Amino acid sequence: MLYMIGAIQVDTFPFSVDSVARTASADIATKPLLNGLKGAEFMGEGDDRLTLRGQLLPGKIGGLTELEALREHMRQGAALPVMRGDGERLGTFAITNLRDHHNHILRDGVGAVVRYSITLKKVPQNQTTTQQTIPALLQLFDLLV
Repeated sequence: MLYMIGAIQVDTFPFSVDSVARTASADIATKPLLNGLKGAEFMGEGDDRLTLRGQLLPGKIGGLTELEALREHMRQGAALPVMRGDGERLGTFAITNLRDHHNHILRDGVGAVVRYSITLKKVPQNQTTTQQTIPALLQLFDLLV
């Protein structure tokens, strides 16, 4: 296993990744002081973004179902735990951008080669969105009726 995004396993087969980039920052506030350099105060962790890029061969080995599952998580604004293959937990992330580019289009409209890019942003672990809450409530009421 290379990465786990929620329940989606990113491995060498069928849903693989060949490039990973991570950008993290810290928030530092500066304030003017008399007769000196501006003061700086650490305000906390800043944005933490993770970008995974890869290539799929849907006609030969698959991988589109995993890509569509991640697209659905993005639509719902789901906060997903992300773990690296060595067991390192990177935190809870939400998918902010998912791009796929199909080359050599086959008869079914799907490319023989699909390049993709997934961008995730770190979010608080206990974050829930209204889009996640409403379906949960509807399921609860469906069970009660």
